[in-house]
Amino acid sequence: MPKAQVLFEDIGVAVTVPAGTRLIEVSEKVGAGITYGCREGECGTCMMKIVKGMENLANPSLLESKVLQEQMAGRQNRLACQAQVLQGEVVVRPG
Repeated sequence: MPKAQVLFEDIGVAVTVPAGTRLIEVSEKVGAGITYGCREGECGTCMMKIVKGMENLANPSLLESKVLQEQMAGRQNRLACQAQVLQGEVVVRPG
């Protein structure tokens, strides 16, 4: 199974994960500072910034795109509960 690396910039922890893993799952395991509410992609609480590696994430779903637009998120923002790591390296931080 393909692997990817996620670096949580806020705590300086890097983790290798299977492709398809959602960022919220990794965040919970390593104790990163990404907070969340619904885990369903509706509340926008788990918004994070992708510092590097946006191209290594799955494209946002229609729901995620809608929530990001409603939250007036920047181009580098994704929802941790929805964003799936596909390959390579991804560097993230809360907010």
